[in-house]
Amino acid sequence: MSADASTRGPAQGQQHHGNGDHGHGGPGHGDHGHAGHGQRTDIDWEAMADTLENAGELRLPLLRTTAARLRELLGPRHDVRRVLDVGSGPGVMTCVLAEEFGDAEAVAVDGTQALLDRTLARAERLGLGSRVGTKLAELPDGLDDGLGRADLVWSSMAVHHLGDQQGALDALAGTLRPGGLLAVAEGGLPMRFLPRDIGVGRPGLQARLDAVQEEWFAIMRAELPGYTPAVDDWPAMLTRAGLAEVTTFTTVLDIPGPLPAPARAHLHAYLSRVRETVAGSLPEDDLSTLDTLLSPTAPEGIAHRADAFLLAPTTVFAGTRASV
Repeated sequence: MSADASTRGPAQGQQHHGNGDHGHGGPGHGDHGHAGHGQRTDIDWEAMADTLENAGELRLPLLRTTAARLRELLGPRHDVRRVLDVGSGPGVMTCVLAEEFGDAEAVAVDGTQALLDRTLARAERLGLGSRVGTKLAELPDGLDDGLGRADLVWSSMAVHHLGDQQGALDALAGTLRPGGLLAVAEGGLPMRFLPRDIGVGRPGLQARLDAVQEEWFAIMRAELPGYTPAVDDWPAMLTRAGLAEVTTFTTVLDIPGPLPAPARAHLHAYLSRVRETVAGSLPEDDLSTLDTLLSPTAPEGIAHRADAFLLAPTTVFAGTRASV
């Protein structure tokens, strides 16, 4: 599985696979099958590697803020020796955690070897190679396959790609040493990047994209092996996993227009994946609008619009294992 950071949905390989850099959490690069109404729920995380890494780069300041907040939650007396980034994607957050916890080993756990290779290359470039490791593990089975103990477990946009979310949280919490912290980035509000009326097609395009992505998400969840219906009450799920002092915080990526090239590339990748996965659920006029937004030459396209912005919140839920 690969997940660094992204809101949930067929196109959020980020936000918030993981860490806020995948934004897309995932069950590896496997295929969930094909949903009804022309919707595809298969995700090839290796093919999304550039997109995931770009998403993580965009969020670097927020990822560092998040890592600092996790240190605060652990408290000054907790000696952090080992950190797990579960569903790590290309490892942007893995390296941020290694930087924040300078005496710890940071281990990226993912089901896509190509993304783990990117993690190691990134760590070497940043001078972190001696403290960043990787573990190839498909989730959820990999949760029971020797992850080892940790003082901090981070997982971004990965748990919702597992059929039994509560079981996954139970397993992640079980890896914590006494006083350790489990933090997951999940749920939250959808990304916003265009005004309601963009001068092309009907106003309100983003609201309609939200609706079809919610349908995609429900189908994707229902097709997962071991799917167990559950209310997405993440604090309650962390509490049921045996954690205490459960808390929630949100960071917001806020890039005003005119957007820099990396932000435009991120939005183009997002819209491309929407076009690919949920085309069968959109009316023809909205498909035509999407094609205009994706056009590299159209002045109304996302590559050139002066009114495009990027506003993307990431919500983190965290809880602590009781000290013995």
